[in-house]
Amino acid sequence: MISVEEASSILHSKLLKTSIGTVPTTEATGKILGEVISVDRDLPPFNRATMDGVAVAFQSLGKQNEFAIESIQAAGEPQKKLTSKKNAIEIMTGAVLPEGADTIIPYEHISITNGMATLKNGLDIQQGQNIHQQGADAIKGQIILQAGTKLSPAEIAVLASVGKSHVLVYEFPSIAIVSTGNELVDIVETPQPHQLRKSNSYALQASLREMGCQAALFHLPDDQSTLEKELKQIMNHHQVVILSGGVSKGKFDFVPQVLESIGIQKHFHQVAQKPGKPFWFGSNENTFVFGLPGNPVSTYLCFYRYIKPWLYRSLGYSPSSESAILATDYVFNPSLTYFLQVAIKNERGTLRAYPKTGEGSGDFANLVEVDGFLELPQGRNEFKSNEALDFIRFR
Repeated sequence: MISVEEASSILHSKLLKTSIGTVPTTEATGKILGEVISVDRDLPPFNRATMDGVAVAFQSLGKQNEFAIESIQAAGEPQKKLTSKKNAIEIMTGAVLPEGADTIIPYEHISITNGMATLKNGLDIQQGQNIHQQGADAIKGQIILQAGTKLSPAEIAVLASVGKSHVLVYEFPSIAIVSTGNELVDIVETPQPHQLRKSNSYALQASLREMGCQAALFHLPDDQSTLEKELKQIMNHHQVVILSGGVSKGKFDFVPQVLESIGIQKHFHQVAQKPGKPFWFGSNENTFVFGLPGNPVSTYLCFYRYIKPWLYRSLGYSPSSESAILATDYVFNPSLTYFLQVAIKNERGTLRAYPKTGEGSGDFANLVEVDGFLELPQGRNEFKSNEALDFIRFR
């Protein structure tokens, strides 16, 4: 049995080799950028008005408080020219600054009568005010987005501003989710008293979909020969296989021996953690395989603590870590890393984690009451209120 840290290290040393493809920028939200983006011209590309008002030459201020208005500079119009430094040009937000002007006085600070703009008394006017200077955000040729950036709406706006209608992104691998167990039936079926409806596979599929990744669902019985035959076929068509169930020590838990019998090299089996101790990971030259315990809370924990970060790292993205403050004292006696289910409250800018342990790793209903797991490291039994600990968020 290995530690949580050792499991993470092994996973990060065996990343999937992913490909890069082109998608329309309108469909790139949530994907991982696969190229470096440079600006094709200065941003902004001209001295840009940030307020409605009048554009004047700063050197005239102090010598006069009235300016004859020559014209109006609207947004989207070619640049106009201030013919006299004693005059002004009305200007709209977003418009190019007229030639000869270097300061904008907003309408709130002037009055306009019969084509004359009169400054109000007591104004403190700074040269260059209310102007977004050309190149202030970025200059032509400057790198503005690095490969490995997760594309949010903010990055989509940047891509649009530099004329990228299509963009290179890392492509998600083909993923299969395989539930196992004779006790499981599908959503649409009415279970017998000794049966359960499948839930883990749908939770995993939904979690992957949140990342922008599609996954195919399969279900296999607790039969060794069937598992061998069907898993071979599934692995021929998928780069990543996530199994739920059949990895523990029960007499019908055939998954570990089946995987090794069909050529999947085991990298680890069993992690010193609760929940999710039987977690299994292996690969061959074409496929990576994750064997998750069948209990729902264990499945959730292993996906969000290990598989999701592994997938992102394989796509060139390193997600940032998060921490939260333990809201109450907590004691956990076994010498294991414990992933404590917690509800998070933002209290005056501090994330505080309130334990909600539920009824064990089979209590999937409790997951709707919590926001993630607080990682209580191995080697300690007592954890004090107000202690900062790593937080694994799934909501």
